[in-house]
Amino acid sequence: MTVAAVTLRTPVARLAPAFDCADLLRRHGLRPTRQRLLLGRLLFGGGGRHLTAEMLHAEAVANDMAISLATVYNTLHQFTRAGMLRQIGVDGSKSFFDTNPGCHHHFFVAGENRLFDTPSPGVVVEKMPAPLSGYEIASIDVVIHLRRKAV
Repeated sequence: MTVAAVTLRTPVARLAPAFDCADLLRRHGLRPTRQRLLLGRLLFGGGGRHLTAEMLHAEAVANDMAISLATVYNTLHQFTRAGMLRQIGVDGSKSFFDTNPGCHHHFFVAGENRLFDTPSPGVVVEKMPAPLSGYEIASIDVVIHLRRKAV
């Protein structure tokens, strides 16, 4: 099966006509391998997304892609190191990957397993501790955990 022959069936994977995943990968210093192209089309072809490796793997399987969960994890970490994704840890055992690697904050709804951006301006941090000697603050990640109100 060639990459061009893959038909993406999930609504979030509908691609914009001008989307060129191979070009996106090359611009970030990655070789456009079959797996990167397949997963890149799912991740970046349909707008901003927040998903776990398991969610992406399920989407790939639903699109008849023969790909292992280990390959999905490896590819997500490669995309993160290349600056294409941002990894968001929501608790000690779960990470989401955000297709918007820029600085912004998130809401997490645990019972629904959903992560989404806070509205702008989002969180304002007024007072920060001084970094350790020889270090600088690189970023601040805020995840606000939500739950439904009891009725």
